[in-house]
Amino acid sequence: MNIQKLEQLMYQLSDLFLAPVLVLLVALFAYSLFAIGGFSYQAFQRRSNKKHYAGAIRDPARVMKANKLQGYPLIELFLASLQANLVNTTKDVPRLNKDQLDVAALKELEMVRTVSRLAPMLGLIATMVPMGPALKSLADGNVQGISENLIVAFSAVIFGLVIASITFWIATIKKRWLATELVDLLPLIETPLKIPNSDEGAVIVGEEREAA
Repeated sequence: MNIQKLEQLMYQLSDLFLAPVLVLLVALFAYSLFAIGGFSYQAFQRRSNKKHYAGAIRDPARVMKANKLQGYPLIELFLASLQANLVNTTKDVPRLNKDQLDVAALKELEMVRTVSRLAPMLGLIATMVPMGPALKSLADGNVQGISENLIVAFSAVIFGLVIASITFWIATIKKRWLATELVDLLPLIETPLKIPNSDEGAVIVGEEREAA
């Protein structure tokens, strides 16, 4: 296979990438709109549950019965782990460790961070692919062909940058939220906690934490 045939093959293969890349960009744009809606709702939940969150940090036993702090995924996971390990007698309650919470935080950010990095690359691919036909149209004097290909190229890069901007902003704010939760949870993770149960199985309110 000589160089000219290889170049022609690469050119033909690159054209095949355009359609799936454009479909992916549209799908990621839809995801970014969904993500910003979910982010706005989570921000509303965090504002509504701010006092409950502060109470959970001061004394997890006080809010464990509800076990739901929407908008605060790590503290909700921590309280759920306490609730899941309760037995009928007083005992030291095993809890999530810091590494497990770190993994949970990364999982919470994984999708939005991936999209924020993937969208510009897809936008660049969808920009460069039509440039070949556009240059060919330029050589042939086909002005309409140039404009059609450039419209696709610039539209794709704009979509990619808009998607990346939205998801990067969301990822940055959520990273700060999760970091704050991890800092607040660290003393609770490192301190043994005894949660006694009443006859009905509910947690006794205001139980003191005991150091190991």
